[in-house]
Amino acid sequence: MKDEKLDQGRRLLMARTLALGAAGGAWMATRALAQTGSAQALLPTPAQAEGPYYPVREPADADYDLLRNGSRTYAKGNAAWVEGAVLDLAGKPLKGGTVEIWQCDENGHYDHPRDGSRMDPAFQGFGRATLDAEGRFRFRTIRPSPYVGRTPHIHAKIKLGRQTLLTTQLYVEGDPGNARDGIWRRLNAAERAAVTVPYLNVADGLKATYQIVVQA
Repeated sequence: MKDEKLDQGRRLLMARTLALGAAGGAWMATRALAQTGSAQALLPTPAQAEGPYYPVREPADADYDLLRNGSRTYAKGNAAWVEGAVLDLAGKPLKGGTVEIWQCDENGHYDHPRDGSRMDPAFQGFGRATLDAEGRFRFRTIRPSPYVGRTPHIHAKIKLGRQTLLTTQLYVEGDPGNARDGIWRRLNAAERAAVTVPYLNVADGLKATYQIVVQA
């Protein structure tokens, strides 16, 4: 009975901390989960297709700020911070790993030959960030835009050294295009919740916080 109550308490704490992470404190949830020892219940973030527009060559500018490409500044779309934390299945942060993201510009174009390389040259389109000691990452970009056949999304790839641990796609909660998107619809309810978050208003635009769980 004592163990049963302890397990129930751990489950309640895990639910609360995961909710906190979804609201914008994923790294705080990481600490709480690790302390309770209940992080074995974490489910991996669903893998999704890389898609046809992963860069064919390393971009000259590949930092965290997609609104600046070299000396150019991108002023279209809705500026947004896309941030969060990457954990392993035990709830530990993936310290020293990297997150890559890539997405289309406000007009729905990628910097890729298969899309005619029509991306606005002021939009970086691809970024990379190194995870800190708590597994956190942060990008400055735009709220993702739709293009023909797809709901707004950001592609993400998680790496540890040369090993790719996860490739997935990140979505906007409440976007009307989600229900019409075949790739998003193939996810079950729990998987959708893992990769679909709100873009909230903040002082300098929008902010979205994702918690990503990988098998490291």
